[in-house]
Parts: sequence; structure tokens; C-alpha cells
Amino acid sequence: MASPVPKFAYCTLLTRSSYLAGVIILLHTLRQTKTPYPLVVLYTDTLPETSVKALELEVKHKNLILKPISALLPRENVHVHLIAERFADTWTKLRVFELFEYDTVCYLDADMILRKNMDGVFETALPPDRIAANHACVCNLDKDPWAPEDWRSENCAYTAVSHPEALTHPTAVMPASRPTHQLLNSGMFLFKPHAALWTRMLHFFNTTPLLSTFKFPDQDFLIEFFRGRWRSLGWQYNALKTMRYWHPNIWRDDEVVCLHYIVDKPWAKRVGDDGVAGYLGRDGETHKWWWAEYEKWQGGRRREGEDEVLELVRPHVAKPPADDDGVESEELAAIGSKVQAFAKNKAPAGGGKAEEKEDVEGATEMKDADALNEPHIDGPVLGKKMLGERGHGPVVHDRPRANGSSMMEP
Repeated sequence: MASPVPKFAYCTLLTRSSYLAGVIILLHTLRQTKTPYPLVVLYTDTLPETSVKALELEVKHKNLILKPISALLPRENVHVHLIAERFADTWTKLRVFELFEYDTVCYLDADMILRKNMDGVFETALPPDRIAANHACVCNLDKDPWAPEDWRSENCAYTAVSHPEALTHPTAVMPASRPTHQLLNSGMFLFKPHAALWTRMLHFFNTTPLLSTFKFPDQDFLIEFFRGRWRSLGWQYNALKTMRYWHPNIWRDDEVVCLHYIVDKPWAKRVGDDGVAGYLGRDGETHKWWWAEYEKWQGGRRREGEDEVLELVRPHVAKPPADDDGVESEELAAIGSKVQAFAKNKAPAGGGKAEEKEDVEGATEMKDADALNEPHIDGPVLGKKMLGERGHGPVVHDRPRANGSSMMEP
């Protein structure tokens, strides 16, 4: 009997309209690679109906599955301190591990584009209790004040390798590796979803005292949960845009498979006539790549007479020069000019442990919920039907419980 054909999928998360254009162009570039595997877009009820509509209009172009999910938040007695407000809802990214209908899933952040076919990553040998990912770049050449003392170029896993070996032989993750070499970047990771793994992750999420120390929510969680149990991949599968000038020892434009627009997002501002882009003015070339793909997508939809989706996406990208009145929307500022603004709930000066603030009823205040404007929901909620290939009717999604637990018991 022939072996069953493995079911693979790419996946991303969308919780707010400011990343709609990112998801649209991620999908566009994925389609251009002729992959047979779908992109599953998980989205929460915080996403406006207009953004959901834009995604629904893209379903007919194939390789897109829309799946509504509920938000994942820490227990109410966990006081978290984030680097930036844009990370407040990234806990929900962990729900990708619930995609039990697939054998292997490759998660991609919404601020990525593909430059080449990436399907070969699914051939990575991976035990069921491990993930494959890319190292975090810890060079911190911009001297960000939140970074730990050991975040220096000499401690970066990418400094230890050179081209072309770095493509196929990245710095290995070993028990004896220096601490900075055990850190991963969660913008892209490969995993085999199954119920036993998710149950263990839920238990860790609901019990670990470390949650309040995580500055990059999902990333720090994955680092701790999979400590000593993750495999490093070549840099080209999660090519951070800053590596183009931080790591000339390995970066080659023509080797980039998946480009990751960390920090400010290219759709927040057009590239100037001088070619300058990025919050420090060093990302003009890579931001041009994103805008080139946007123009391709936009031109294709115009030729097909699909004006509705163009109008739905248009408010969420920077205005063209002819229409630019110099006024930046709050939405685009949050992922553009003000992207490095610290979160409102950052740790107090001096680095001391924050005191938990009690409200009048004695419940611990959770400021992330305020930032997310999350509605209060109790009990399981019947989800909408998934749209796209192989959508299969309503499913029950769990929600945070009134007693403060972030999940229903598995």
C-alpha cells in the first residue's frame, strides 16, 4: 500500500488591520512560488469586518484558508512587560500548534515576503516534540536599551558562520552552546502539530512563573518551552532585513528565500526618491522589494476588475506621493515612525519587579487586555466556518474563562 501523501501548510496570524497589507503580500509572494500548499490565516474577532472581507475576496485565488480563532492571553494574575505595544497580542500566535489536521506546518509572520520557493523546508527531519527555527540575531548594533548585556555581535550565532556554509550548516544548537546561541527568532518556525504537544504547551503557559518576564511574548515562550529541543535552519529562511548590513559575512541578496521586515513595516511609508527607508534610514533596498510586490498585486487586481479588495486594503498602506498630505495615521505610525515606542506596561525604572495592581474587586489588572481592547468572553464559542480549500464547517474554539485561566482545560 502506498504511503499517504503528507499534509503540509504555511500559516500566519492576523489580529489587527495594520497588518492586513502584510498578509496580502505574503500570500501574493507565496502564490508566485507555485507552492501547492495553502496559507492558513488565523484571525481573531479583533480584526475589523472590512479586513476579513478583504481576505475573503482573496480566497477565490486559491491557496488561502481563513480560520477564526479566539485570542490567547496570560492568566489575569500575570503582569507582563512588553518591549512594544505591537507585541501585546502575539501570545495568540501559539494557537498555530492547534492545527492538528496538518502533518507539518511552517509558521510565517505577517511582515514577511517570499523571494523563492520555500517548500524544501518541509523536508527537514524533525521529531514530533521539536521545532526548527532560525537563531535570534543578538548583535544589537543600535544599542537598544532593553537588550541584555550579552547581546553583542561576538555572541551572535550568525557571526560564527560564513557564506556559503551558513546556508546549509548554521550554528548548531547544543546543550553546551553559549546562552545567546540558544535563542530563536519566532518569525518563522516549523513544527508537527499534535494534541499531546499542545497539552504540554498549555500546561506550561498556565503554570510557568516566567511568563511575566517575557518581553517578546511568543518568542520567549518558545525559547523556554523548546529549550534544548529545537533545530537551527539556514538564515535564508528568516532573513531579517537588518542582517543585510549587520551580517555581510553571510548575507547575499540572491540567496534570500523569506525576508522578514522586523521593526518598522515597509507598507507604513513609501520609499523616498533618495532611496532612504526604515526607521534608521538603512532599509531602502529591502523596502523597495516589498513595494515592488505590492505593485504587482495591485496591478493584477486592477486588470481583473477587483476594485473592492483594492479599496479595502488601500487605507492600510502609505499613500502614494501624489496623494500624500503629510498626515500619518495612528495605525501606520504604530508600525512606522513610532514603532520603537515602548509599551505602556513596560517594567518600572530600576529593573525591579513590578507590583501587581489590584482593582476595586481584588482582581489583578492586566494592561495588555486594555491595549488589545479585548471583549470579555466566557466559555466555548462556536467558530465560523473556515473559508478556502478544505474548509470543513463550524468548530468549537475555547476562550479565556472568568476565573482567570487563559484556556479551557484540554
